[in-house]
Amino acid sequence: MSDLSHCRALLFTPGNRPDRFARAAATGADALILDLEDAVAAPAKDDARATVVAHFRGDFRGGLAPHQLKGLRVNNIHTSAGVRDLDALVSSGVAPDFVLLPKVESAFEVRLYARHLEGGQAGIAFGCLIESARGLEAAMEIAQADPRVRVLAFGGVDLAADLRAELAWEPLLYGRSRLVQAAASAGLGLLDVPHLALDDEAALAAECARVKALGFTSKLAIHPKQVAPILAAFTPTAAEIDRAARMVAALEQAGGNAVEFEGKMLEGPVVKAAQRVLALARR
Repeated sequence: MSDLSHCRALLFTPGNRPDRFARAAATGADALILDLEDAVAAPAKDDARATVVAHFRGDFRGGLAPHQLKGLRVNNIHTSAGVRDLDALVSSGVAPDFVLLPKVESAFEVRLYARHLEGGQAGIAFGCLIESARGLEAAMEIAQADPRVRVLAFGGVDLAADLRAELAWEPLLYGRSRLVQAAASAGLGLLDVPHLALDDEAALAAECARVKALGFTSKLAIHPKQVAPILAAFTPTAAEIDRAARMVAALEQAGGNAVEFEGKMLEGPVVKAAQRVLALARR
């Protein structure tokens, strides 16, 4: 089973659509997120919650590949639905692989979940969605709030609305960059916002390339057909793996000292990126 921070593509599936759960796994996504928040209308949240809890009470890993994870996105803890979500998790004792916390604005919210999910639920990993100006300001503290936080996620749609900004690359570049810094400082994975244009694979691939270059490690998906392009974007190519292996070998042969590689100086900090490529390839 994988670490949440190593996932490349994470697919949302509405928590009130159990007929789609198995099909979601068949897409090959590294992680499946059964959604109790945005994908479920308010009147249907109680039924969706019961459905998801029942699913995790059973053999929820049945049908998953060894590396695949399955978790859920709850509602924000400051809402009545969010309180009921946490109560249902605690009272049922179910232990999904991870819980994605939406609209996180403080380290306190993360620690509240950590305090209540103990014992047999202590192994549940956390992902924190940053979707507001306050959350962006507290991103560093949120990233380091608890060892179970394994990823941050950029909630660009809600953040754009909160910042009174256009939902476009340039207006949100600062927000993305802040999260790159926070995630990297804590050694976390970093998920990008889902691409909303479902029928524009070229734009999805281009956006994946841009956020990967910025420092993101994965991207959220809202439709099964988005999974393959995202996996392709965040999976090292054979050429990238070969070059990374040669870089690491060159530095090792030089005893860790700076060495020339393909006409450029190669030093320890530069090799860190190559080591990440090899770690992902081994996965």
